[in-house]
Amino acid sequence: MTKAIFLDRDGVINKEIGYVFRVEDFILTGDIMESLKKLQDAGFIFIVVTNQSGIAKELYTHEDVQLIHAYMLSLMKENGISIAEIYYCPHHSDVEPCICRKPDSGMLEKAIARFNIDVSKSFMIGDKERDIQAAEKAGVKGILIEADSPLKEIANKIIDN
Repeated sequence: MTKAIFLDRDGVINKEIGYVFRVEDFILTGDIMESLKKLQDAGFIFIVVTNQSGIAKELYTHEDVQLIHAYMLSLMKENGISIAEIYYCPHHSDVEPCICRKPDSGMLEKAIARFNIDVSKSFMIGDKERDIQAAEKAGVKGILIEADSPLKEIANKIIDN
């Protein structure tokens, strides 16, 4: 079985500035690459799970999100980091209900099944309580951080766990 790190996007991988849907607004958090490299070297795969309700609210499009994700993947690749998959929920409960939007666990459960993930050895890093709730529903350990926080200490604790 595979051990995974589930990552929220905005506030964990990139700086939280509200709706991020333009490449020029996508700014990596301080030590994200170093921390992910350390976790990858310890045998973890990475799954990004992100709510993108701006689509349902018609603030931006699926294409905007796909451009951001392509840019993020290119930055990761340049740093030797592989992202197994990116799942995003385009819904918002005020517009259309769904089971994928965090705090529900649909995105995590999909990845767990697809990648044969061992939930007992996997973690979700998020900057909102809903990230942790989704992790708990899926049986994954949740780690709540403040938006834009360094991840080096968290990476070390996960590896030492």
